[in-house]
Amino acid sequence: MDEQVELSDREQIALPRRVSGAPTVPSRLSESWRRSATYGISLDSVSPVFAGGVDEGSLFYECGQEVLASLHGTLANEPVSLMLTDAEGLVLSRVCAERSLVRALDAVHLAPGFGYAERDAGTTGLGLALADRAPSLVRADEHYCTGLWGYTCAAVPVTDPVTGELVGSVNLTTWAQQSDNLLLALAQMAAGNTAALMLARGRGRTPRPVARGEVFRVQLPHADDGVALPELSDAWNTALAEVQTALAQGRAVGVLGETGVGKTTLLAAAHRALRPYDRVLTARPPEPQDAQSWLSLWGPEVGKANTGVILGRVDSLPLWAASELADLFTTTATRVAHPFSLTARRHSGVPAPLAAVFDTFVELPALRHRPDDVLPLAHHFGKVARGRSVRFTAAAARALTSFHWPGNVAQLREIVREAATRGDVVDARHLAAEVFSGANRRLTRLETMERDEIVHCLTEPGATVAGAAAKLGISRATIYRRIAQYGIRTHGRDAG
Repeated sequence: MDEQVELSDREQIALPRRVSGAPTVPSRLSESWRRSATYGISLDSVSPVFAGGVDEGSLFYECGQEVLASLHGTLANEPVSLMLTDAEGLVLSRVCAERSLVRALDAVHLAPGFGYAERDAGTTGLGLALADRAPSLVRADEHYCTGLWGYTCAAVPVTDPVTGELVGSVNLTTWAQQSDNLLLALAQMAAGNTAALMLARGRGRTPRPVARGEVFRVQLPHADDGVALPELSDAWNTALAEVQTALAQGRAVGVLGETGVGKTTLLAAAHRALRPYDRVLTARPPEPQDAQSWLSLWGPEVGKANTGVILGRVDSLPLWAASELADLFTTTATRVAHPFSLTARRHSGVPAPLAAVFDTFVELPALRHRPDDVLPLAHHFGKVARGRSVRFTAAAARALTSFHWPGNVAQLREIVREAATRGDVVDARHLAAEVFSGANRRLTRLETMERDEIVHCLTEPGATVAGAAAKLGISRATIYRRIAQYGIRTHGRDAG
């Protein structure tokens, strides 16, 4: 979001002077000033909250500290402070060799244990990076508080490379009179290296696909490629009834739950039940730098007749985009037949502007807490994938219902789709090896390959543990150790 806004906007929030004499300022900065004023931040001095101890045991902290220590070695003679913050803006660590800069940062409480989010310190580099989930550079008197005009701050958010969750930020701060040309580039490099190291240390984790932003128009009453959802458990039906009631009463409603649990499907089903001949538009956020064009793409659809709107994964939205959407929903709510709806992992992740608009939230339990849904959904996904009914053998059904499904319904869908490509009858040997593993840690790539080979041998018709060991060229003692190590469930196979 890089449009320019006339400085008269700044006068509306009573800032004491113009920014370096420039005629315009970036709208991201202007929006941050407005939010800072709304939060009641002082124009004269910062008073961040001291939270005490910090979490030094996270993977982000471990990897970020290693990256910053290496970077600090190349900047030993430069007046730059390198910091890590968590997702809430709490300063976790600070590395700086120049004593005068350290004393100055202590004076403004930019130190470990203090919260420096926008709500605590107004517009700063790290606060803006976390709010907008985008690299941010705030120079000198671009800070909201005059007490910070002596500094220039560059910050870049860091997201978990697997889940996409915001885990914190890398922040580089120097004196305002220092050159800032490379500051943001260094922060971006450090943030990228931290995420890469997190992936490497995560023992075989697979990085998530890059978000592109998605807009779907579902022509109702068709659903899921024309195959209606099956009858599901009481837990699903209870959540569905709560959402339907809220929508019928004209309330904007959000559904909360783990990734892949079926939140959007639940909302779409509720919209269909309320108005079966209307369409439902589902929008999911792209990467933060693409958010402006993403909003422009589907925003005009909001408020149109016979259109329901589901805003997915709002916990990954930049704060400025959430504010624009909250304004859009508020101004169109009185003339829209369909109330708006959203999804998020947890209530604390819903951006404040949207949380103020959506007053009803429903929790959808994870699939491991809805075991009665596994087989009905498996048959449903098999029929969608194959175009006709798919049957599961007793061994396959046993494997599916005993698995803990960390990836929820999305994981079940992918495993069943892959298995259904092999025939109308799905046996245990057709299922992915991960279904038979209960390992309580992430496996390395080599361990995953070994586990898959063992599972493949054990799920062959008539297989025994002894026969699998012979086929793999290992001893019976070794295969039993591996079965225990990987949590492989053999379902009572003969060990002879």
